[in-house]
Amino acid sequence: MSKNYKLVKPTSPGRRGLIQFRYPEIYKGRSIKKLTKKICEVSGRNNAGRITVRHRGGRCKRAFRVIDYKRMVDESLLVLRLEHDPNRSANIALVRTEQDVLKYIIAVDGLKVNDWVKNNCERINEYKLGSTASLSNLPIGIRISNVELFPRSGGVLSRAAGCCCKVLARFNHKVLIKLSSGQRKLLNATCTATIGIISNKNHFSKTIGKAGRSRWLGKRPSVRGVAMNPVDHPMGGGEGKTSGGRHPVSPWGKPSKGGKTVIQKKKLNDLIKTSHS
Repeated sequence: MSKNYKLVKPTSPGRRGLIQFRYPEIYKGRSIKKLTKKICEVSGRNNAGRITVRHRGGRCKRAFRVIDYKRMVDESLLVLRLEHDPNRSANIALVRTEQDVLKYIIAVDGLKVNDWVKNNCERINEYKLGSTASLSNLPIGIRISNVELFPRSGGVLSRAAGCCCKVLARFNHKVLIKLSSGQRKLLNATCTATIGIISNKNHFSKTIGKAGRSRWLGKRPSVRGVAMNPVDHPMGGGEGKTSGGRHPVSPWGKPSKGGKTVIQKKKLNDLIKTSHS
């Protein structure tokens, strides 16, 4: 077992088989108050008070950390500390700019305290973990994250823990990248990205252990459709413990298993042809 893991003693059913991760580099104190905002709990309801997203509500109170996704100012940043953010799976880093301004940025794997990172790198010797650069200046095969879809719009791609993109090819004014899902995108060469893989790679290896931890995260219980009445779900009702009597569907009658979830509007070959023209 690695030193980052800790097996918990089974003092209760909820702690049996639970694995805890150790993060000695994470700051244990509070966040910077002027870099946080208040979050109003909506519990999956819209402006009319109707539930539009089921199984949400009752999570622990938290403050929203304002993250700088654009990083457009050409300056060097000093990493003061690494923090846990309850609003995302990745860790964040508190940095100080050359003008003595504090900011939060998404932390990449391998970033340490007292490291210097730079925005808008142009030379290869400036390429360090956590620095940003335009896609046109990045070498082929480099791992990047926090990638922009449109120039000067802020990073939106690969921001979850352990995610990254890979630069595959470069055309006239376009750059082809590959996402963690395997999907490929052709982006403007002036879009910026952060060098490195997003931190906290062990996030998706955690075990919940008990139902109470899900409630802390704002996840309410979900009831199986076959356990409901016919008026509540298309698969409800029946004599005894019936298993629905039809293919699995959602509460609104749409197939819930085996259906397509992503519609590919344009083929990749068409995008590459348009980039050469």
